[in-house]
Amino acid sequence: MTRISIDPITRLEGHGKIEIFLDAQGNVENCYFQVPELRGFEVFCIGRPVEEMPFLTSRICGVCPEAHLMAAAKACDAVYKVEVPPAGKKLRELLYMAFFVTDHTTHFYALGGPDFVVGPDAPAAERNILGVIAKVGLEIGGQVIDTRKRNHHVIEMIGGRPVHPVAAIPGGMSHPITEEQRQEIIAIARKNVEFAQFTISLFHDIVLKNTGYVDLITSDGYTQKTYYMGLVDDNNQVNFYDGKVRVVGPDGAEHCKYAPNDYREYVAERVEPWSYLKFPYLKKVGWKGFVDGKDSGVYCATPLSRLNAADGLATPLAQAEYERMYETLGGKPVHHTLATHWARVIELQYAAEHMLELAEDPAVASPDIRAIPKATPSEGVGIVEAPRGTLTHHYITDEKGILQKANLVVGTTNNNAPIYISIRKAAEALIQNGQVNDGILNKIEMAFRAYDPCLSCATHTLPGQMPLELIVRDQRGEVIHHASQYVAPELLAQPE
Repeated sequence: MTRISIDPITRLEGHGKIEIFLDAQGNVENCYFQVPELRGFEVFCIGRPVEEMPFLTSRICGVCPEAHLMAAAKACDAVYKVEVPPAGKKLRELLYMAFFVTDHTTHFYALGGPDFVVGPDAPAAERNILGVIAKVGLEIGGQVIDTRKRNHHVIEMIGGRPVHPVAAIPGGMSHPITEEQRQEIIAIARKNVEFAQFTISLFHDIVLKNTGYVDLITSDGYTQKTYYMGLVDDNNQVNFYDGKVRVVGPDGAEHCKYAPNDYREYVAERVEPWSYLKFPYLKKVGWKGFVDGKDSGVYCATPLSRLNAADGLATPLAQAEYERMYETLGGKPVHHTLATHWARVIELQYAAEHMLELAEDPAVASPDIRAIPKATPSEGVGIVEAPRGTLTHHYITDEKGILQKANLVVGTTNNNAPIYISIRKAAEALIQNGQVNDGILNKIEMAFRAYDPCLSCATHTLPGQMPLELIVRDQRGEVIHHASQYVAPELLAQPE
């Protein structure tokens, strides 16, 4: 048996690797997506005052602190049974839309985009943001940087800090914005709308007008049929900040729709000994292994999943592109993993438009932004949509508000099983008769990169036995000692 390692995998947050095992004919026998890091936020938050959770969890990493801030704040609202005033909700959501603009911009141009802008077979040294700028020009690169800069300025105005913001607290927000700040945010939001339109146009020009890319997106190697999850409002339209979680099946029919505090009735989490990431699945369908289809409880929670689970978007430009995507790709739901990039730029458009709507509402500058918690704390669940998937924070406290239990089900954890399936399918389709090169390996990485995984906030479980492996080599690189403390036998297979 031959083993192919992609270690480390690139253009993501955190540390991970892909192990591919080939049979005697040089075809894929099995494939693993492994995450060899452990952060364990659920454990070391126990014993802390629950009101600290928005600040603590926002420091899990620097990629999506705003998502954890909002999920934690909403969970704290529920713990204290407090209703946030309308202006406080609007202000939270305004900050959140600015965050979505920065995050989706980053992924499209710096993480996922290089595979399309520069090309999946381009030299590895060129498949990065610098390669993108070299291809599209310094002016566009400047627009990307300026978009991130101005929206982090908004996050700082509302959240108190440009990274790891702190203003969302139990019951609302810690401080209002001024009318002058509101007018500044309106101007920024208008630029965001224009930038999102430009990005969609760029996606059409570079990706959709390239038949090779379209064939790649719609190929069997990047297609899987799972359940799809996303937060929706009362009209079943996409909502990043509030609403109920809706799940549809591979046929597009609604499977379930639940309020945050009911998530345990619908979602269960599985542990495998070879990864620190849990594997959530739909409880009422059941775990059937790493397979897709209606009989498998595996589900996706991605930008594409959100669009599949919803009936549309509440802003006109995003809705128009939403309709265009489904018309182009043959109707709902879309099962092509790489189409997630298209969904992401549609969400960029929605976030920009909705940010402008919120900023243009004078009520967002109201000083009535917090209700003081007065109830005895107990238990609460907060759910938002992070850019990479549905994010759940569940806290249980004692009567003094000291955290006794915590459970964080993050976007990447939700997507762990489908990432595994996507990588395996891509590897099976691309590696034939032992023919492997750098371009093929990058195309396999593209299968996980579409999910925009963030592994630091996803690693919560410690398997029963730590998969520790020690290899000692001499100066010539020859193995002179090999010891392991539980490593799955198939992972120790050496190349023939």
